[in-house]
Amino acid sequence: MKKLILIGRSESGKTTLTQALKGEKLQYAKTQATAYTDMLIDTPGEYAQTKSLASALALYAYEADVVGLLLSATEDYSLFSPNITSLVNREVIGIVTQIDKREANCARAGEWLKLAGCQRIFYISAVTGEGVIELRQYLMQ
Repeated sequence: MKKLILIGRSESGKTTLTQALKGEKLQYAKTQATAYTDMLIDTPGEYAQTKSLASALALYAYEADVVGLLLSATEDYSLFSPNITSLVNREVIGIVTQIDKREANCARAGEWLKLAGCQRIFYISAVTGEGVIELRQYLMQ
């Protein structure tokens, strides 16, 4: 199985997605430090939100096979600059989370991830399970 690193702002759904991919009960847990499992690296949102910490994400990415940029479908903006995927020499996928929320704008979030350079985008609801199986199957290829 490919090892996936999850990168996104706080409350974008990284830890919840980690729980869903592992088949665990969903419960909110704030990631305080980088968390490693056999298939996932869950990073604190502050790393993506703080310029001085963001460079650490590129280093953590070298420990993964695939980089996942997470963007909630409820966001009003994207943290990810255009063509940011060129900063790492790993495959980068986009993951739109929280697609089940009433205020979700999945198309807009997907376009922002394409602009960032993501060639492949997954649309996920960890709550309903939509898209989780597809992402898991992709990681198993």
